[in-house]
Amino acid sequence: MAAQNQSSAPYTVPGLTTENGHEVARTLQTRLHALNDLQLTLKHAHWNVVGPNFIAVHEMLDPQIELVRGFVDELAERMATMGVAPSGLPGDLVAVRTWDDYSVGRATSVEHLAALDVVYNGVVADHREAIEKVGELDPITEDILIGQVRELELFQWFMRAHLENSGGALEHGGETTEQGAASAAR
Repeated sequence: MAAQNQSSAPYTVPGLTTENGHEVARTLQTRLHALNDLQLTLKHAHWNVVGPNFIAVHEMLDPQIELVRGFVDELAERMATMGVAPSGLPGDLVAVRTWDDYSVGRATSVEHLAALDVVYNGVVADHREAIEKVGELDPITEDILIGQVRELELFQWFMRAHLENSGGALEHGGETTEQGAASAAR
């Protein structure tokens, strides 16, 4: 008979209780799902961007996709180190996510960047909440998340540079939905 698949082990990293280590790992699972979704969303935009700035945006997205893929691996390995099995399964992601699928298909670079700005607002805000949650329990995990936020914010700035006018306003005017941002940026 095959051994039953365990979602967590009876250990965690030294210096944390098993309960606290597994709590931190559960927080990381939500971030893992968000980053898996983000890398797929970025690749979707990469494939569907059109217009005069196509090549600039198409090529700008690839390094970010690779960086986010690395973030996913980093979080999954941290979870495993803490004694909790990470889930990268699409069904699990869809079942527990709190956001909708990316809603922009074939569109101009400005439309995609405006919609992605909204996506990044959500990912970064949720990462910051996770930093707050794990900060007192595990400074190592906190440090990992801080580093990821730094890189995500930097890339968001790159995107926003394409959307910003000389007065500092973003072309999508503070819209809070992907479709609204894409429409406003047209």
